[in-house]
Amino acid sequence: MSLTLYYHPLSSFCHKVLIALYEHGIDFQRRIIDLSNEADRAELEALWPLCKFPVIRDHTHAQGLAESSVIIEYLDRFYAGGHSLLPGDWDIALQVRLWDRFFDQYVQAPMQQIVADRLYATNGDLSRQRAMLATAYGMLERQLALRTWVASPDFSLADCAAAPALFYASTLVPFPDNCQHLSAYFDRLTQRPSFQRVIDEARPWFAFYPFAEAIPQRFR
Repeated sequence: MSLTLYYHPLSSFCHKVLIALYEHGIDFQRRIIDLSNEADRAELEALWPLCKFPVIRDHTHAQGLAESSVIIEYLDRFYAGGHSLLPGDWDIALQVRLWDRFFDQYVQAPMQQIVADRLYATNGDLSRQRAMLATAYGMLERQLALRTWVASPDFSLADCAAAPALFYASTLVPFPDNCQHLSAYFDRLTQRPSFQRVIDEARPWFAFYPFAEAIPQRFR
């Protein structure tokens, strides 16, 4: 098998890449990395010294890649089936990249800071992070008013980023009642077979999520 994914089943950024792999129907070998295990950590560090997952290794092309968006673009270029996750139209592709970065920077980042605060019991002031999520929800509500998918007529890289980001963020700051378009969009994401598969695989690990009690019953 030419591809090996180094990942963890609870990681939202790993979920993003898994969704793309499943969308394309790409075969790959799995290597779950436990960062608390010294051998696992050393194995990942040898591939990517920053020691962050996901990392994918293409044995055929002797290529190792990190960063979820870069990995998905690489898969799209060399392993995609009929549907590309990055549109050929430059203007649409620009919007896809924009909203991909939006989810990583303004949904994933504050979400991970809130989770880390509970995980390490630092009891910090998280009002800024929660406010950023609320602002992001408002922006998404406007963006999704007349759209099925967030940045393109078809499911794209941006939606791969959206699904895990919104899944975890909504356990910390629920979608407001006036964000009906956002809620409907999240429901569409959760009905996507690729994301359903990711959730099914993550379910045995949910007990280790610091806000496990906030995960809706329909996902448990």
